[in-house]
Amino acid sequence: MIVVHHLNDSRSQRVLWLLEELGVPYEIRQHARDAKTRLAPPALQAVHPLGKSPVIEDEGFTVIESGAIVDYLIRRHGSGRLQPAQGTQDFEVYNQWLHYAEGSAMLPLMLKLYVSRLGEAGAPLAPRIDSELANHLGYVDRSLQGRSFLVGDSLTGADVQMSFVGEAARGLRASYPAMDAWVRRLQARPAYQRALERGGPYTLAG
Repeated sequence: MIVVHHLNDSRSQRVLWLLEELGVPYEIRQHARDAKTRLAPPALQAVHPLGKSPVIEDEGFTVIESGAIVDYLIRRHGSGRLQPAQGTQDFEVYNQWLHYAEGSAMLPLMLKLYVSRLGEAGAPLAPRIDSELANHLGYVDRSLQGRSFLVGDSLTGADVQMSFVGEAARGLRASYPAMDAWVRRLQARPAYQRALERGGPYTLAG
């Protein structure tokens, strides 16, 4: 049985969604953020030294990092589903999205979040951050124009991995209609809704 160490309002929600799409049985170990600091609890360090979520355990093997988890679950439990055939150009595009989500796209979103907490002290950084956000969100939006999914004609792990980027940008999505429609399409999927029911409160589902 796969165990998902799930943290509320975190990237681990997409792992639950992926498992629901795959129809793979799993168990959730719930972890709650500190109400004041919003940090993960120390109990997660007992699972992995970094003390971060998501973390999964599968037959005694521990996997961290969202992209690695998505890749692992699809390769090990997907039976060929949710990824293009290896050796095709679509597979290479798919693989790029898996890495792009956390390698590039999330950085300006996280910077905007943290710098906004600095108030006036962070104001000098705002133009550069906003420029990077427009660059990356514009890229995602253009990539989705005229299509329902990031790669091919059906859902893949690329959409699952990138979904958190779209959700984290919810306050900005009105300016990126193709991306906004894509997020809403993903969130309407029955498997996504089942994952919400199992995972509990997730403020980015909207």
